[in-house]
Amino acid sequence: MGRTKKELGLDSMGIQKSMRLTDYLGDGIGQLPLNIMSSLVGQLTYFYTEKVGLAAGMVATMLLIAKIFDAFSDLAMGKIMDAGRSPKGKCRPWFLRMAIPALVAIILLFTVPKNIGSGFQTAYVLITNVLITAIVYTAVAIPYGALMAIRTESFEERGKMGIFRTAFGYIAGMVIAILLIPITNMLGGTQSAWIKVAVVFGLISMLSLMILYKVSKENVQIVEKSEDDDVPFVEAIKMLFKNKYWVIMLVLQFLINISYSLTTSGGTYYAKYILGNDNIVALLGAVGLVPTFLGFILTGPLTSKFGMTKTCKISCVLGAAACLVRVFTPYSIATCIAGGVVTTFANIPMMCLFGAMVNNCVEYNDYKFGKRIVGMTNSANSFGMKIGSGIGASLIGWLLAAAGYKASLATQPGSVDMAIFAFSIYIPLAIFVIMFICLMKNDLEKRYPEIMAELQKREKAN
Repeated sequence: MGRTKKELGLDSMGIQKSMRLTDYLGDGIGQLPLNIMSSLVGQLTYFYTEKVGLAAGMVATMLLIAKIFDAFSDLAMGKIMDAGRSPKGKCRPWFLRMAIPALVAIILLFTVPKNIGSGFQTAYVLITNVLITAIVYTAVAIPYGALMAIRTESFEERGKMGIFRTAFGYIAGMVIAILLIPITNMLGGTQSAWIKVAVVFGLISMLSLMILYKVSKENVQIVEKSEDDDVPFVEAIKMLFKNKYWVIMLVLQFLINISYSLTTSGGTYYAKYILGNDNIVALLGAVGLVPTFLGFILTGPLTSKFGMTKTCKISCVLGAAACLVRVFTPYSIATCIAGGVVTTFANIPMMCLFGAMVNNCVEYNDYKFGKRIVGMTNSANSFGMKIGSGIGASLIGWLLAAAGYKASLATQPGSVDMAIFAFSIYIPLAIFVIMFICLMKNDLEKRYPEIMAELQKREKAN
């Protein structure tokens, strides 16, 4: 006779819990393909300029155009998801639908033809980036983000889901950050080497999406609350911009993704041209594992003690302090490592909690407008994320082009150092300060128990 599972009980706000460890693990694996795709896209500026020989300015412009397509596709995907009716759920079917396209899109990124004109190469870069970001990534990311709001209404459980998702995603991101350059160099450092590695990451992404489809769940009672969410597109956007907490999260997601994109794409340039060896990026990534795991371990206890918003404010202070020290010692490898450790630790809580904080806006939508609009809440916020990451990646190319960078030069002009300092230190410092100011305005966490109590009262009345 099997053992009866222990009752989960209520969370600290008195909301029924519904998730066990296996649920968190099954949900978290869905972050692997998303971070594989975003991390590989983050390396494209280096790949295109150093391995294919494309102009930095052209690459930057094509990446930004692709991100604009990507951002608007998010809005369309949110509307499609909210209007969706499938016996498999609102979110789950998309994971299976995108499994094979994810594999194909990842490989195509690195198969840029060399023996054709620059116009054809430019078109290829744009088309393949639109395919992986505006179509495949979006069709996974929006349902996956919305799944958090459909799986549970518990503030506490959503926070834990965010931690598990970020942990899985960070594993993918750190593997790429630490091993991509050394492995491709070991395989010859050619375009062919990058294609071989892309095949491996594509297969991992495909299998992860298939597993996520198999193990993910949707709470039937919460889905029923969202059945009337087929709100006209313009009306839904107006509702969201009247939700001040959603607007705050839109700005925060925009800023953190500029910072993340700069860090992901710019580290190799810093290692090669400031520290003198692009293989140092592996050392910086390896050292970053310590604060990464420490961040995952401490985010839960910090959130329990201080709450989501205050934990993120503490992170901003730490990140800004680390960047400020590097302003005065930009050529020091010791300061680079130490500052990177602190900055990495500072980013972890925000990466873990921002997704949950976005989905907490769903209940405020219901409270204020009587509509949850789960898909649009995630997709329109993701719009800001995509624009932010696009600007971050493009800033690197534009700053390098303005500074006179050319991959073919044996020695880069001194202005290139200043460009690298700008996207590695100065801009991230400003972003941490602005995010702290935005977080000062976010009091949804304090109001959440009151909002949930009112929603439960309305539900009983109906």
